[in-house]
Amino acid sequence: MIGVILAAGMGTRLMPLTKDIPKALLKINDVTLLERMIKNCINADISKFIVVVGYNKEKVIDLCPEIAEKYDIEIKTLVNEKYDVTNTSVSTYLASKFIEENDLDDFVLVNGDNVVDPKIISNLVASNNTGMIIDNFKELNEESFKLIIDDESFNDEKTIANGKIHSIGKGLDIPSSTGEFIGVSKVKRDDVAEFNRILEGLIEEDPQNYYDFAYKELSIITTIDFVMTNGLEWTEIDDHTDWENAHILVEKLEGNKN
Repeated sequence: MIGVILAAGMGTRLMPLTKDIPKALLKINDVTLLERMIKNCINADISKFIVVVGYNKEKVIDLCPEIAEKYDIEIKTLVNEKYDVTNTSVSTYLASKFIEENDLDDFVLVNGDNVVDPKIISNLVASNNTGMIIDNFKELNEESFKLIIDDESFNDEKTIANGKIHSIGKGLDIPSSTGEFIGVSKVKRDDVAEFNRILEGLIEEDPQNYYDFAYKELSIITTIDFVMTNGLEWTEIDDHTDWENAHILVEKLEGNKN
């Protein structure tokens, strides 16, 4: 399995923290967000990585060999040259198309500005199908990237649901929503070609589209495991409030350990 980490964005809402570095290189307890996510993936037995870079790309490209040597893993960087006028659909497509063209493996896809409980990654990797991590505990708001699952059915442990995605996005009715997609997902090798076809359509429609929307059509074509957090904690880091929350979460998960 391959870990794909999206680290191309500019992080404008975190200025001046991101004036000279991308969000993925911000540090908590002297560990970058990028290295922390890679460590989480390593704990789930992932040893090959693709990091998609853009904003201040040289700083990420220079750091990746150090991380690779430190943990004895492989890291390839791909550049989204149009990072400032595109969105995550383009960055994801660069990695996913590379994986398809080289007939590689299943891949886990994570946003480079996430801090998560390591068990979240492990639970996703252990699922049988293409999958998405859904927070079914956190109180939803207008900014939550919500989804509604039709004909939802859970496994016996109430940890994985299956069904088709009826709707996905921020503007959904909160009481009707199943939960929030947290920006952590997995695409099985057999689904990569279809995933890429859908991404191509999204990019043609609008290069500012999020890759997240691809899972709606993909859920009609293949089985998607909606892996619930069931209280496991995470945070994305979009603004300074999120940055403060990320410090609190890291302290809770790691204490004073790096």
